[in-house]
Amino acid sequence: MKSAYPLTCAALLLPQISVIANIQLPAVISDHMVLQQGVSAPIWGWADAGEEVRISVRTESGTGANAPIQTHNAKADSEGKWKISLGKLSVGESLEIEIQGNNSITIKDVLVGEVWLGSGQSNMAMNVSRAKDFEEEKKTADLPRLRMFKEESPAATSEQKLGSGKWVVCSPDTVGTFSATLYFFGREIHRGLSLPVGLINSSVGGTPIESWIAPEAQKKNQELADALEATRKEAGEIASEAAMKQYEKQLVQWKEEVAKARASKQRPPAAPRNPAELSARKGNIGGLFNGKIAPLIPYAIKGVLWYQGEANSSPEKAPFYGAQLRTLVTDWRARWGDEFPFAWAQLPNFAGSGRDWSLVREAMLKTLALPKTGMGINIDVGEQKDIHPKNKQEVGRRLSLWALGEVYGQKVDSTSGPLPSGHKINGSEIVLTFSHADGGLVAKDGVLTGFIIAGEDRQWKPAAGRLEGNTVVVSSQEVQSPVAVRYAWENFPHCNLYNGAGLPASPFRTDSWKSQ
Repeated sequence: MKSAYPLTCAALLLPQISVIANIQLPAVISDHMVLQQGVSAPIWGWADAGEEVRISVRTESGTGANAPIQTHNAKADSEGKWKISLGKLSVGESLEIEIQGNNSITIKDVLVGEVWLGSGQSNMAMNVSRAKDFEEEKKTADLPRLRMFKEESPAATSEQKLGSGKWVVCSPDTVGTFSATLYFFGREIHRGLSLPVGLINSSVGGTPIESWIAPEAQKKNQELADALEATRKEAGEIASEAAMKQYEKQLVQWKEEVAKARASKQRPPAAPRNPAELSARKGNIGGLFNGKIAPLIPYAIKGVLWYQGEANSSPEKAPFYGAQLRTLVTDWRARWGDEFPFAWAQLPNFAGSGRDWSLVREAMLKTLALPKTGMGINIDVGEQKDIHPKNKQEVGRRLSLWALGEVYGQKVDSTSGPLPSGHKINGSEIVLTFSHADGGLVAKDGVLTGFIIAGEDRQWKPAAGRLEGNTVVVSSQEVQSPVAVRYAWENFPHCNLYNGAGLPASPFRTDSWKSQ
C-alpha cells in the first residue's frame, strides 16, 4: 500500500500556467484520446491573453484534402484560458483535431465512444500484469479501440491545470501497464456495446479518501470536522520527534548497509521511509484532488469507478467514511457540472488486523442512497493474507454488470448482488428481505452461513438462516427475543448468500450499535 507520490518538495507545486507564449493543452487532450459520444465534449487550454484560437475537426482519412466536419473559434481570457464545446460527435472512423493560434497542435487518432474515470488507491492502481492469468490475458488484449490514460502528476498543495500522462492503445504489449480493475471493466463495456472505450486511471497506492476530496469541500462540511482532526492527529503522530530521531538512526545504518552491499555486488536494501513524507501524504487534505483530479476537469466522461477504503479502515477513521464518500461523489459531480453515474468496488474479504472493514463496507452500502450510484460486491474474491487480491477480472465484471444494466439499459442477469431492503421481528425469528434477489436467493455450497443475532443484551450469537422465497429467516436457540442481526460482519467472513445470477450479498447489519 505504498504511495509513489508523497508530498516531497518537488511535488509541492505552484499552480501551473503562469507565462505562456504558445498554445498549451492539458495532458489528457492528446493523441489516441477517446471523446465521450453523445455530448458536447469540451476542448480547452491556454494561450496568450486575448489570443484567437481556431479548432478544426476532420476525419483522418481526409487530412489535408477534405473540409473539416467542425470548426470552432475561441478567445483566450485575461488569464490565458480558452475553452470550446465540440458539437456532438458520432462513433465512426478516427478523427484528428487541429488547434491553431500563435502555434499549431494536431491531435491524431481520436476516437469517439464511452469514457470512464477510475480512481482510488492500490487496488485501482494495481496493473493487469499483477492480476491472475496475466499470460493468458495478454493473448486476448489486441483491442486497439480500447485505450487508457494514466494521470501521472503528483499530489499538490493547489489545483493543477496541465497534468501529466499519455493515452495508450491496448495491445498484448501494453495491457500489462493498465489498471486491472479498469481494464476488465472496460473490456466488458467494449464487448457489450461494440464501441470504443477510453479509461482514465488516476490512482495512488496507500492513500486515504481525504486526499482525493477538494480541501474546501471538506472544510465546509460540518460532518467532516472530526474526520479532518483525526487526519491531522494521525499525521502528527507519524512524524513525531521520536519518530524522526529513529528515522535518522535508520538512515545512517541504511547508508552503511548500501555501501557494504555495493562492495560485495549485492542488491542494496530499501531505504527507510521518511516519517515527514509519510505524514505529509497521510495528513494531506485534498492533495491528490489538486494534483491528479483537477487537471482532468472538465474532460467529458460517462461515469466514475472508485476502489479505495483500505487506508480509512482503522477504527479511528472508519466511522467517517460514509460522510467522506458522499462528499467525494457530490463534489466531483458538482465540479464537472454533471450528475454522472458513480460506482465503487466494495472492500473484499481480508484478514488484516487492526482494521474495521465492516464499517467501511457499510458506508459504501449506505451511500447507494445517492442517485445514479452502484456497487460491486466483492466479499468472496479477496485473499486472506493479501490486501491486493489477484482476481480483478471479477471485480471489473461485476462493476460492468451494473454499468451495462443500469447505465446503458442492456439486459443482464443482475446488476448487483442481494442488498438488504428491510426486516421484521417475528417472535424468536428475524425475517430479512432483499432487493436484487434476481433468480431467487441461493445458499451457495450448502447451508446458509455468516449470520449472527443478538437480543437487548447485545450479546452476539451464531444464528441459523433458512430461505423462504426471497426472504431469509434467522434465529438462534440462544436468543429467544432477538432485536438485531448481522451478516458477514467480519473482516474475513465465512458467508454464502447469493442471488440466482451468482452474485454475493452485501455484508450488512440491522442495528446501529458501536461496531464490535
